[in-house]
Amino acid sequence: MTTAKNEIVEGRYNVAFLIMDGVYNTELTAPYDIFQHTIFRDSIKAMNTFLVADKMDPVRSFEGMRILPDFNYLEDELPPIDILVVPSAEHHLDTDLENQEMIQWVAEVAKNAKYVTSHCDGAFVLAKAGLLDNSASTTFPSDIDAYKTMFPQLDVRKDVLFVHDGKYITSAGGAKSFEAALYLCELLYGKKVAQRLAGGLVIDWDLEQVKHIVI
Repeated sequence: MTTAKNEIVEGRYNVAFLIMDGVYNTELTAPYDIFQHTIFRDSIKAMNTFLVADKMDPVRSFEGMRILPDFNYLEDELPPIDILVVPSAEHHLDTDLENQEMIQWVAEVAKNAKYVTSHCDGAFVLAKAGLLDNSASTTFPSDIDAYKTMFPQLDVRKDVLFVHDGKYITSAGGAKSFEAALYLCELLYGKKVAQRLAGGLVIDWDLEQVKHIVI
């Protein structure tokens, strides 16, 4: 997956996807697909979708895709970010959490963002930034115990696909990242638009059938 520099259109939500080497394809592409498709829906405030990293060189996903960032968050002036998406990456349980510049950037963006979302182990990044101390959250099912051990102060929920508490939406990830993204769209645009977005990607969408928690 490579991109040219994405155009930032005024009057839209600005949605930044934080990527780094080892990012997992699905946790990136599932919400990206849903949010990018908003530009094809009439009479809504659509989304500008763009990729941010700490470099402009290609990022290599865990599965081997080479992805070109749109912005270097360490050097570029970024547009105001309304929605921050933190997909999971290979080292979100260890070395990525030692990247102080990245953690500080996430914490700073979260101050003014309307929503901050994570998928799978992206929740570890939000937790490390101190964003989830007063919010319920979840993560990849098999990493729940590690999540509780690393962040014992958190209110951790399990056996759900996503948790929404305040401005934070944390998802179990995998292919179910689609559901968390569609939920946010339903929140912003209503049920009919969310269903049309889902239909455009041949996804059955009925929020009442999705196991989730809203605080």
